[in-house]
Amino acid sequence: MTNTKTKFIFITGGVVSSLGKGLASASLASILQGRGFKVRLRKLDPYLNIDPGTMSPYQHGEVFVTDDGTEADLDLGHYERFSGVEATKYDSTTSGKIYQSVINKERRGEYLGATIQVVPHVTNEIKEFITSHLTDEDFVLCEIGGTVGDIEGQPYLEAIRQIAYELGRQRVMFVHLTLLPYIPTAGELKTKPTQHSVKKLQEYGIQPDMLLCRSQMPIEQNEKRKLALFCNVKEENVITALDVSNIYEVPLAYEKEGIDRAVCNHFCIECNEHRSDLSKWQKIVDIAGHPKGVVKIAVVGKYTQLLEAYKSLHEAIKHGAIANEVKADIAWIDSELLEKEKPEKYLKDMQAIIVPGGFGKRGTQGKINAITYARENKIPFLGICFGMQMAVIETMRNVAGVVDADTTEFNLACTPVVGLMHQWQKDGKLEQRVEGGDLGGTMRLGAYPCELKEGSKVRAIYGVNEISERHRHRYEVNINYEDILKQSKMVVSGRSPDGLLPEIVERTDHPWFIGVQFHPELKSKPFAPHPLFVDLIKTAIKLG
Repeated sequence: MTNTKTKFIFITGGVVSSLGKGLASASLASILQGRGFKVRLRKLDPYLNIDPGTMSPYQHGEVFVTDDGTEADLDLGHYERFSGVEATKYDSTTSGKIYQSVINKERRGEYLGATIQVVPHVTNEIKEFITSHLTDEDFVLCEIGGTVGDIEGQPYLEAIRQIAYELGRQRVMFVHLTLLPYIPTAGELKTKPTQHSVKKLQEYGIQPDMLLCRSQMPIEQNEKRKLALFCNVKEENVITALDVSNIYEVPLAYEKEGIDRAVCNHFCIECNEHRSDLSKWQKIVDIAGHPKGVVKIAVVGKYTQLLEAYKSLHEAIKHGAIANEVKADIAWIDSELLEKEKPEKYLKDMQAIIVPGGFGKRGTQGKINAITYARENKIPFLGICFGMQMAVIETMRNVAGVVDADTTEFNLACTPVVGLMHQWQKDGKLEQRVEGGDLGGTMRLGAYPCELKEGSKVRAIYGVNEISERHRHRYEVNINYEDILKQSKMVVSGRSPDGLLPEIVERTDHPWFIGVQFHPELKSKPFAPHPLFVDLIKTAIKLG
């Protein structure tokens, strides 16, 4: 159990999904940090998957990976980017993990013959997750996935109700995020959906202390008064959550609405003792709102119909642009289009090209065609994970002349330039994988060290000899082809400390052509942009 000073804020959602609970949680945490408080953010997802690792990007969006190798919801990316607090396996859970833990305990006989029930066994497991592995945090913000009324979310609502009962309301706050739709024919915002959502929450024994109301326009005071009356919430705790053009404006908008003062008042904290400082957010917003130029960047991927699949990449590009005081004009290009038409139709005006990660054969040749175009036309290029593997294959085929160079992921009867990893070192232990094994949680996941080659471009960009970056992959470039690659002007400029795994490749005959096996976008933050994205955009601007 946590220490007695830690306070818990639970964020729930109603009316509709995708209102931005993760962004709201991250923004509130950053505002509290601005007042000098120590925060931690956690996500509880009601779905029965153990984690999102085996879920389609079209269903769930990006899979965020933490340093310790946890595959988690993309909201953890918001948490890290806004708060700077690195998430761990203790900050993300699902119903799958909760039920698995309960069943494992039952099999071991830890319940002493009891009949296992949702209450108290499942709810106790949820409460254990929420309150464990904390130190001296002032606030723990827990986002409950889904919307109020979802059948799979009921155990979570019961668990947080119990926590409020056990810890006392002086240590717990309930924040409910809802939608105030605007009806053009009536010419007004409608409060009834929010009223119904709150009533549903009250059915579970939870009285919200604050309403965060998503809206396209400012909420008039009489509407706030109406919501306060019917939802049993203080009028000053009805907070407008206006749509903004840049997500990094959200902390400033919430602070202007008085969300931090409302939180302090709820917990009887003297506001003047913890003055708010959001100057760093204002600086980011000012630069983003008044760029000195525009840089055109193409992202050639296979999930471009759902940009949530590339959420961290999108933000990392924005961070690199802000660091260069420009705006990134991103063209999201379906790689399959480049298999049917000439790449120059889509890429001729681009100043940089990025080929991100992905799984499966679909669109592969389109990615290779984009890489060929970047190489031949000297356009700054960054290949990430699968994008790096395709860059190596492109060089082997089109420069070295090994026409059957490929990855064994798709073609077993090839020159195996890229192959399945069977074993690697993790925290001093040997990790092993076999063909036909489980898919979930069996990749090379999390942060691994990488040694940079002296005199290489990446060594100059990072400014250090060794880095640590996050991975999520099963296949790896075969180090046995290093000499052939070198003869083709592609060098391995970063590798694992044992020298066996190529982590970074770069071309020596190109102004900026780098492929990385890891995912640099996962560690980029608005106040600490990743050096690869900063330097890529800097070069793209310079070359015009």
